[in-house]
Amino acid sequence: MNPTATPMDAATAAAMQAMSATENMNFVQRAFVEGGFVMYVIALIGIIAVFLIVERMMKMKAYAVDKKEFTDQVFRMVVSGDLRQAISYCDVRPAPLTNTVKAGLVQAMNKRPDEEIQVAMDAAVMREMPKVEGWTSFLAVFGNISVLAGLLGTIIGMISSFRAVSAADPATKAQKLSEGISHALNCTAFGLGVALISIISYGVFQHQIQKTENEVVETSMSLLNLVVSNRDKIKD
Repeated sequence: MNPTATPMDAATAAAMQAMSATENMNFVQRAFVEGGFVMYVIALIGIIAVFLIVERMMKMKAYAVDKKEFTDQVFRMVVSGDLRQAISYCDVRPAPLTNTVKAGLVQAMNKRPDEEIQVAMDAAVMREMPKVEGWTSFLAVFGNISVLAGLLGTIIGMISSFRAVSAADPATKAQKLSEGISHALNCTAFGLGVALISIISYGVFQHQIQKTENEVVETSMSLLNLVVSNRDKIKD
């Protein structure tokens, strides 16, 4: 080290060395280094949200039933009076739609009144729909939390920036200011990114849930009308 170097020169060299080390990192690494601890909070929220999205996608796929094919087969069996075969057909593919229809078929096979058939299917709907919804509502919560966490990181970054600038020597003021702004903007960007993914996924899942519920209710009503008009054909 040059013995004639001033403290200002040493501070400038240290600042340049730190900036050089940061520039050698990729975008994500730099974002987490510059964003501070709030970035890790946002990352945790993002990981949980992605896990929940994947889990819901798998469940939705497992619960998917070709409504037209299913109703055509089951209603044909009901018209022919073979409710046992219809119940067995429902057992092959357990899903909210098939379980609801099965609940009504069981009551019809036991010669129960129309009101009891309807009550059984309504109870099945109330039992099955929470399975479809799962933890989907938490995606909206995670979206809001990630935005708030990003805002918190932004405020912390700006406070740190102005404090550092006020206490820094002229050689490092620009560096301290840029570090604080980077902290703020990285938290904002990642918070909004997680929020977008979470809220868009929430909207898509809500649409699928509503569609499933409509199909279940519509099919149960059609089944009840079909059973009522074909009671004389039901086999023991």
